[in-house]
Amino acid sequence: MQCDEHELMWRQLLSSPAQGGTLLQARLRTALVGAILDGRLPPGLKLPSGRDLAVLAGVSRNTVVLVYERLVSDGYLEARARDGFYVCSAIDRADVAHVGGAQASGRPDWQARTARLQESFRWLDRPSGWEKFRYPFVYGQFDPSLFPLAHWRECSRRALEVAAVEHWAQDSTGGDAAALVDQLIRRVLPRRGIAATPDQILLTLGTQHGLYLLADLFAREGTRIGVEDPGYMDARNIFAHRRAQIVPLPVDAQGVACTPALAECDYVYCTPSHQCPTGVTMSTERRLALLDHATRHDQIIIEDDYDPETQYLGQPLPALKAIDKSDRVIYLSSLSKLLSPGLRIGYIVAPASVIERLRVIRRLMVRQVPGNNQIAAALFIEHGHYDRLLTQTRQTLGVRAGAVGDALRRHLPDACFEPPRGGSALWLRLPGHPDLAALRAAAIAEKLIYDPGEPFFHGAMTQPHLRLGFSSIPLERIEPGVQTLARLVRQCMRRAGARATMQT
Repeated sequence: MQCDEHELMWRQLLSSPAQGGTLLQARLRTALVGAILDGRLPPGLKLPSGRDLAVLAGVSRNTVVLVYERLVSDGYLEARARDGFYVCSAIDRADVAHVGGAQASGRPDWQARTARLQESFRWLDRPSGWEKFRYPFVYGQFDPSLFPLAHWRECSRRALEVAAVEHWAQDSTGGDAAALVDQLIRRVLPRRGIAATPDQILLTLGTQHGLYLLADLFAREGTRIGVEDPGYMDARNIFAHRRAQIVPLPVDAQGVACTPALAECDYVYCTPSHQCPTGVTMSTERRLALLDHATRHDQIIIEDDYDPETQYLGQPLPALKAIDKSDRVIYLSSLSKLLSPGLRIGYIVAPASVIERLRVIRRLMVRQVPGNNQIAAALFIEHGHYDRLLTQTRQTLGVRAGAVGDALRRHLPDACFEPPRGGSALWLRLPGHPDLAALRAAAIAEKLIYDPGEPFFHGAMTQPHLRLGFSSIPLERIEPGVQTLARLVRQCMRRAGARATMQT
C-alpha cells in the first residue's frame, strides 16, 4: 500500500461505489470512469494493484480485476505487461476551449425575442424533494407498491431481444408500433366502448403531448376554445400559448353546463369521465346534450379521458367518443395513470384524415415516439398484466378513497366534498376563508403536500378549494395526514379571525 495521503485520495474517490443499490462492478466502474473523464485521474496515472484497490473500495479482488479488464477493452485504461494498469492517454474529455466572450453590448435581447411565452400561466408547482414527504396528497403519482415490476421487467427484456430491437430501433419516419396499436384496438379501447382502425390512432408522449399537437393543428389567434372552469390548467395554457381565445365553461354536478357561453366556442375541451379537478362524472343526459349542441353549432369536442378505467363505484359510462355519431369527438387518453407517468405513452383517436395531419406535426416535433417502451407496453397488455394491474388499482384506490372521506368527516367535518366514485383525487372546499398561502407553507413545513385549487380556475378562486390525491400515499398515513391538515386549517382560520378582529 502506498502513502497515507495517496490512500486517502483513493478512498475519497471511491466513496461512491459503497452507496446505492446497483451491482458492485457497476458502481466501481462508474466511479473510475467519472474520475477519468472529469480529469481527477489524469492520463498516464498508474492505478493501484487489484489487491490494493479491492481493500480501498471494499470489494473483492476479482471484482476489481473484472472492472480493470472491461475498462481496458473500452479504451479507458491500458495494461502494461508486468507493470499494472494506467489511465489511457487518448481519452476524449468534455474539455472546451474558452474563447473571448462577446461584448455585453452585442448580446441579444432574449426577453424581447421570447415575449410570446406568457408569464401568466398557472402551474401546479411542488417544492423540491416533495417525493420524500410523509403525507404526499398529490395527484397522478406513481405507487411502486402497486406496480408489477417483475412483469414489466420481463416485457422490457423481451423488447430488447435482437429481433425486437431490429424492429423498433430503425428510423420509422413517423410510424407507430403496430403491436401496441393492435392491443389498444383489441383490449383497451373496447372497454371505453370505442371501435377504431389503425389509421385512426396516433401514439403520443402522453396526453399533454396530444393536446399540444391538437392545439398546433386547430388553434389560431382568435379561435374560441371552451375549457372547463375549474379545469385542467395545462390544457388552458397550451391553447392560450397558441393565442386561442379561452372561453371558461362552468361545471356543475353533471359536468360541463350548457350555458350560453358554450355556443360561443369553436372547440370544446372537456374531461367527462372524472372531471379535472372536481371528479364529477358527466351524466348521460349531459353527454347527449353536449353532442347535440356540437352538431347544431358545428363544434369539435376534444375529450380528455385521462383516467379512463379507475371507476370503483358503480358502472362506468362509455366515452363520449363511443356515442358520437357525427365524428365530432377527438379522443385522448394515456397509459400513464395506470402504469407510470414516466413512461409517457398516450394516444389520440380521431378520423383518419385528422390523424394523418397530426402525424405530420408529430414528425416535425419529435419525429417518432420511442419504440422500446411501445413494444414493452404491448407485451404487458397482451400477457394480461395490464388487466390484473387495473383490477388491483381499482380496489386499492377504492379503499383509499373511503379512508380519505372517513378521515375528513372525523377531523374536518365543516369541509365540503363529494366522495369520489373513481379516479385518485378528492376535490375539497375548506370551511371559512383561511389564508391559503400560509396554509400551504405550514403544510410543507409538516412534510404534507397537496394540490392547491387556484391554478385550476380561469379567473379568481372565490371559495377555498384544494385537491387531495391518494394514488401514492400509503393507506396507514391517510388519517394522520388528514388530521394534520385539519389542525393546520384550524390554526389558519384562528389567525385569520384574529387579524379581522384587530382590524375592526
